[in-house]
Amino acid sequence: MTKRKIGMSVLRILLLVLISLFIGQKLYSCNAEAVVGDKMPMPFGFGVSVVMSGSMEPALSVNDLVFVTSAQEVEEGDIVVFQQEGSLLIHRVVRKDGETLVTKGDANDAPDPPIRKDAIKGKAVGSLPWIGALILFVKSPAGFLLLLIGGVVLFELPYYRARKRALRQREELVEEIRQLKEQQGENKDD
Repeated sequence: MTKRKIGMSVLRILLLVLISLFIGQKLYSCNAEAVVGDKMPMPFGFGVSVVMSGSMEPALSVNDLVFVTSAQEVEEGDIVVFQQEGSLLIHRVVRKDGETLVTKGDANDAPDPPIRKDAIKGKAVGSLPWIGALILFVKSPAGFLLLLIGGVVLFELPYYRARKRALRQREELVEEIRQLKEQQGENKDD
């Protein structure tokens, strides 16, 4: 097997895994949101979120992908993801008052209204710049369709080439058999 064939096989497998993970995560998220009203389900205590505004500049920028872990305890200074009125927000904890927390975006002048600790989805543990834009694109109908089309092309292209090569070999074989029959017919006439 050539390096190119191995590379295409690996690429096909990775794309299949990516599509499968995306569809599985999408189904899980849709069910969690529809049934429980949970905007950010965190299977195994881990989730991701995309920064949608500049309220956390310079720590987090728009379209950053933020990695979140569930947190039993948060401290002042922690960046947390919380659900408020059906939306997810990513802000920093600036004050703890018993069972309530006060958060504020780093770029905002005023703090947010206090929230209950149980509104916290998790604590940010890292981020990747601009990857969120890719995630949002893939989640869009056009992006998802493009991902599926890309998957089909990557799966079908090698088989199309193999079928084309097999047909060409078949035609060459048929031509060779025809030539042999002609030669055999000429030999019988002699």
